[in-house]
Amino acid sequence: MGIVIALVIIFLWFTHLVYSLSFAEVMFTSPVFYVHILIQTYLFTGLFITAHDAMHRNLSGNKKVNNFFGVLTSFLYAGLSYKKLLRNHFLHHKNPAFENDPDFYTGSQNFFIWWGIFLLRYISLVQIITMAVFFNLLKLIFNESSIIWFWVVPALLSTFQLFFFGTYQPHKRPHDYLMKPHNARTQKANHIWAMISCYFFGYHFEHHESPGVPWWQLYKLKKT
Repeated sequence: MGIVIALVIIFLWFTHLVYSLSFAEVMFTSPVFYVHILIQTYLFTGLFITAHDAMHRNLSGNKKVNNFFGVLTSFLYAGLSYKKLLRNHFLHHKNPAFENDPDFYTGSQNFFIWWGIFLLRYISLVQIITMAVFFNLLKLIFNESSIIWFWVVPALLSTFQLFFFGTYQPHKRPHDYLMKPHNARTQKANHIWAMISCYFFGYHFEHHESPGVPWWQLYKLKKT
């Protein structure tokens, strides 16, 4: 099931991206324009969630298959290094919201400052060059304006979505006894909103408590 769901997300992401770049109009007065951006943002988030589940080997019992999908979806998302993501993510699970958590910022808890620091920790020169190459290759086929609004902007917006629901909201200070031992909050039980907001990733305490449960099964752990 994990592989099937991963393939569906990749297919939808690719199909909608090609459709948007080919046929959708960049028209700021059209509601359809914004709908396409939101859909592509959500599918970009799905790519990263798939990579995240690969890190926990929740896609397949085969390590090589998990790594293949992890590398693929990390690369499609934003040219990210799966190896670096994997290393940092397990440090995060080992020391959630402590100084040696690479995803936690011990300074200001301001959303935008923390988000900026979070991105800088993952951006690399190789990634920048890779994305620049792909941008210019896409320009050979599609309109530059469409590339910006249906590829670049959704990718950027999805970092907000992932960061807010998967890092900032669950792990920001102050931490209280209800968040122990993972220093993680969780959304109230609302499976529709949990799916729409970030693929059940808002059920974050449950994820830390049971990291071997794939994202599409997290709702089963939610009690209140």
